[in-house]
Amino acid sequence: MALRNQVVIWIGLLLALILSLWIFRGVLLPFVVGAALAYLLNPLVNQLQKWRFNRVWATVVVLFSVLTVIVSVFFMFVPLIGQQIIGLIQRLPGYVGDLQELAVALSPEINEWLGPGRAEQFQSSLNDLARQALGFIATLPAELVNIGLTGAAVVGFTVLAPVVAFYLLLDWEGMVRGIDELLPKQHKREVKGILREIDKSMAGVIRGQGSVLLLDAAFYATALSLVGLNYGLAVGLIGGLLSFIPFVGFTVGLGLSVGIAIVQFSPNWWMVVLVASIYLFWQFIEGNILYPKLVGSSININPVWMMFALLALGAVFGFVGLLLAVPMAAIASVLVRYGVRKYKESTLYLGPKRAAPNDDAAS
Repeated sequence: MALRNQVVIWIGLLLALILSLWIFRGVLLPFVVGAALAYLLNPLVNQLQKWRFNRVWATVVVLFSVLTVIVSVFFMFVPLIGQQIIGLIQRLPGYVGDLQELAVALSPEINEWLGPGRAEQFQSSLNDLARQALGFIATLPAELVNIGLTGAAVVGFTVLAPVVAFYLLLDWEGMVRGIDELLPKQHKREVKGILREIDKSMAGVIRGQGSVLLLDAAFYATALSLVGLNYGLAVGLIGGLLSFIPFVGFTVGLGLSVGIAIVQFSPNWWMVVLVASIYLFWQFIEGNILYPKLVGSSININPVWMMFALLALGAVFGFVGLLLAVPMAAIASVLVRYGVRKYKESTLYLGPKRAAPNDDAAS
């Protein structure tokens, strides 16, 4: 088959996949969550198989154990977390107003420190930020409905996702064999190499970055609660769980924490510095220890491309798009790197091959 025909076929399949995702985006949430859960747990099931468990019992043991842990954590911590998040959302307008009043009270010191022009710019920026924050809080319930976080959707995926994960784990080896048999024989080795790269990148995204995200949320929530920050548990979890978006989790968490600390602890500015230091310290730990150890070089994705994928897929597919954005970005980065390698090996890049001098002399 000509290269052009192969390219047309693969592009057509990609467009058909995107169209199918868009059409069925309203019912995909439990299947996406179930597939991610199966991908995460498959290594554990494989390990139990090595210990003489058959596939069915290995799947039951692993899935039941994980669901027991999840349900236990849910009933232990979710009521407290939910109460703090609701309280934080209700209190945020008050915090914004308190910050504005504090800025007005400190305006002589700010004028002396920054100068009249910059102090006026600071006051204007604070007012704009306050309006944006209040606008976001007002539209938050509608946005949650728009991305699919309704009560019915949550109940649906909590019931269906474990069932989907169970059947995927049960037939994982069969699915892998089926995909292997469908690969074109002429290019089988090359395609399997690409699939191994995709699996490595996906493992880095889902397992490695997921571990970093959970550690971020646990540290921020614990540290902010220990220093006595109001709603520290909720703020820490929000900042930690948003850390899968480059720079957003750190920025949101630091901004919320420092803003609340200023209102709560002023004029004790040392406590404000302590709250900010928590984020700066953990960013150093994450960037120099956690990320290299748990993720390594398996994810080679530009942060700008990651943010674009999150915004684009979130806008098109809603909450399902947000879940799919990071793994899809990882897959796309592998395919782009492969395409660049093939381009640099092609005559389009190298130019047409020239005959050797001996061949010219012989002719």
